[in-house]
Amino acid sequence: MPAGEKTARPSTVMFLHPQDTICAVSTPPGQGGIAVIRISGGEAFRICSRIFEPATKALSGDGRGGASISLGRICRGHEVIDEALVTVFHAPRSYTGEDTVEISCHGSLYIQREILRLLLLAGCRMAAAGEFTQRAFLNGKLDLSQAEAVGDLIAASSAASHRVAMQQMRGGFSHELDALRDRLLNFVALVELELDFGDEDAAFADRRELKELSGQIAAVIRRLADSFGYGNAVKNGIPVAIVGETNAGKSTLLNRLLRDEKAIVSEVHGTTRDAIEDTVTVDGLLFRLIDTAGIRETNDTVEQMGIERALRKMEQASVVLWVIDLTGDVRKTGRLAAQIAARRNGKKLLLILNKADRLTDGERERKTAYYSGWNEEYLVISAREDADIAALERKLVEAAGIPQIGENDVTVTSLRHYEALVKALSAIERVTEGLYSGIFGEFLSQDIRECISHLNGITGKQIGTEEVLGNIFGRFCIGK
Repeated sequence: MPAGEKTARPSTVMFLHPQDTICAVSTPPGQGGIAVIRISGGEAFRICSRIFEPATKALSGDGRGGASISLGRICRGHEVIDEALVTVFHAPRSYTGEDTVEISCHGSLYIQREILRLLLLAGCRMAAAGEFTQRAFLNGKLDLSQAEAVGDLIAASSAASHRVAMQQMRGGFSHELDALRDRLLNFVALVELELDFGDEDAAFADRRELKELSGQIAAVIRRLADSFGYGNAVKNGIPVAIVGETNAGKSTLLNRLLRDEKAIVSEVHGTTRDAIEDTVTVDGLLFRLIDTAGIRETNDTVEQMGIERALRKMEQASVVLWVIDLTGDVRKTGRLAAQIAARRNGKKLLLILNKADRLTDGERERKTAYYSGWNEEYLVISAREDADIAALERKLVEAAGIPQIGENDVTVTSLRHYEALVKALSAIERVTEGLYSGIFGEFLSQDIRECISHLNGITGKQIGTEEVLGNIFGRFCIGK
């Protein structure tokens, strides 16, 4: 899949000229050991044959068999550009569903450019961003949700996000939506059947059963929609704001969690004046750590801007680590508590009681007892100790509140999918209300169809009258 497919918008070129044979480098940009150049379209075999001289046999374009690999040379006339492996995929057994060729060449930038140049001269055009995956969708190899999952899989940076993307790309989400869709189609078929035979006072749909069915469908849609809360966090990372007074040890803590000297550590107050962000993976979960400016009273305009930004970052985070210097002034820290409480907004808060190694046992116990009354979740640490950092990591995973996601669990990670599910839920809830209030079948049918339409928007499927009729006549013997 070419770089950049994940976020690209569909190009008009893709829809206007699907008959074109396209090519692009599918491996990441730059120089490497090898590069893969993909060609897809009806002329893929013929075009590749014009620049490739196989060592054994010619490329087979007769459509028989699945895939084959040939070793040979890429040539410009009599000049050899490279020795390469060429893999041939016959339609429809390819990623795009079209005849496809993949050229595995040496990763020289010059070789990549020259091979692309030869392909363009032979009749290819350059693929637009995302065009290979779009062709896979148009040719029925993937639905929309699976196509989006391809981009998520490439971007996955943690075990959890990889697991969710793989499950969706394999069709787990689509299968669940298809099951809902089938039940809704049967639902609307029963309702519309009554409408067609209304003059005969026929009752094909038991209202009690329909009420149960609508409730079951609503429960499934609600479960899928609710999974977006943690699915989005798994995909994009759980934001964690590190806040506290100046010199409490926030930057030291960030560096220790990242295992890198990301932030400047100094005894000078106010060193960090802007937010510093980086990511770390703990137990398969991605965390976005945000080290913020130390919060204190100051007349420095720039530092004041940094402090306000720190408070805003805290509002945006899912988890807040309030780092407190155990050796510091308790009264001064107490004044900060009001600002933290005002901007916390119910977020998970962990008190990190830092610099415990600088206190005697008695002092540490006394101050810990005092601060523990501020918040039920706290951890006494020295940011310099590996064991304490490991304990903090365990606390972070607990605070994230992400349920264990199995390989077969369906988790929604796309805002587009979530919005469609919310609209579908609203439609099916109107159906349930209509069933209990005795609303006319025409209105029930309209709401059911609306629910199906929103679910179809996720996978890219359409629904027509003939599909509803197919459900009716496929299940009943009407008018012999």
